[in-house]
Amino acid sequence: MNAHPAEVGALAPDFELQDQHGAPVRLSQFRGRKVVLVFYPLAFTGICSSELSALRDHPLDGAQVLTVSVDSMFTHRAWADREGYTFPLLSDFWPHGQVARAYGVFDEAKGLALRGTFIIDGAGVIRWSVVHPISSARDVADYVKALADIH
Repeated sequence: MNAHPAEVGALAPDFELQDQHGAPVRLSQFRGRKVVLVFYPLAFTGICSSELSALRDHPLDGAQVLTVSVDSMFTHRAWADREGYTFPLLSDFWPHGQVARAYGVFDEAKGLALRGTFIIDGAGVIRWSVVHPISSARDVADYVKALADIH
């Protein structure tokens, strides 16, 4: 694991990944909007399902939600269809974990992302972040509060 997550105040590393429909999604295409970038370990798991369902059920102040895991696009599509996720589920499958590494939230020993969340402002700057271990869920209420503090 990289011991240094991307820092608040730094320009967010840009990336392009495929969503659950195979469409390319680039972080920089959301300039001018707040983005909640959520890394999670694996689809179809208990904590990940509860976290993404909370994102589905609680609009985040008009922010664009982007989620990232090392799962394949096909896994994301099946999971999104089953759970009704309409925000992009982005596949960091290959090169394996490259975007999670860029944000400092890739667990090298396990081969998947930690629970890292980065709130990015309209200029592409990281304004807030939190990183939890794989076994510890995040609270969407923290995102709501952080978004309210970003103008």
